[in-house]
Formats: sequence, C-alpha cells, structure tokens
Amino acid sequence: MTMDALEAIRKRRSVREYTGEPIPKEDLETIVDAGRLAASGHNHQPWDFVVATERTMIEQLKVASLWMEKAGAIIAVVVDPSSRWWQEDGSAAVENMLIAATALGYGSCWLQGYTMPREEEFKVLLGVPKAKRLLTLVPIGAPVGWPTVAKKTLDQVIHWERYST
Repeated sequence: MTMDALEAIRKRRSVREYTGEPIPKEDLETIVDAGRLAASGHNHQPWDFVVATERTMIEQLKVASLWMEKAGAIIAVVVDPSSRWWQEDGSAAVENMLIAATALGYGSCWLQGYTMPREEEFKVLLGVPKAKRLLTLVPIGAPVGWPTVAKKTLDQVIHWERYST
C-alpha cells in the first residue's frame, strides 16, 4: 500500500504503539532512501542512517523511551557536524522518512529530546564514529492504530504579507 505525498503528509501522526511485526528490508530501504533524498544546505548531504532491526538492539535503544519496544525498526540519524546546517539537514531527512513510512502504511515517531542526553552511549552501541553526531532515533512499525490528534487549521496559521492576529 502506498499513497501520494500530500495524502501521507495529511495522515502522518506520531505513532507510539506498534504490533511488533517485522518490516521488510525493501520497505526500510525505501524509507531511508527518502531521507537520503532530502534537501540539504549546499547539497552537503551530511547524513548516514543506521537501521536497527534486531530485537536485542531495539531492547537496548528503548531506554530512550520504553514505548519503542515493539517497533519493527529504529533508524538512527547520524550527521556530520562539520556541515554548517547539520541540524536542519538531518531534520529534513527525518521528515522525509516520516512521510515515506506513512505512505507505506507504517507508523513512526521522531524521538525528540530523548536521544541527545544518551548520545554518547548510543554512539558506542551503534558504532557511530566520534566525529559524528547522533541527531535522533526514529522508531518505525506496524501501527496498533492511527492517532487522530487534530492539527490546527490552515486559517489558524496562515498570514499573508505580514504576521497578523
């Protein structure tokens, strides 16, 4: 099952409950490829991706957030901090992967704020070189259900020419 980009953007939500089913390697490659194709400053493409699918690795990574336990995979987004825009570039890659996962029927969630405090520990666990940064972890899995959290309407956030209240 795949959907078009705008449909996937509209459907995408942070999914934190997974069935534990494995994800086919081809689907994981498609998701990472979407990250690889993200926009980046001066086309530096300062990223690498470590895809963890083994239960023992997921068990060790879940200390960042216990709900990741039944993810089918966790993608570690590794970036080169010598690139001036490493955070923005890595963020663009993550968003592309979230949309791609949704388009393929998988739930995902950007693990904001929980990766950085354990960055050094996770870098050792994942074999990430010292000179690189671990921006975030992105768990992906077959969703137990799709959250229906409402988003603000376009009228609530769009301003023409100047910001107005």
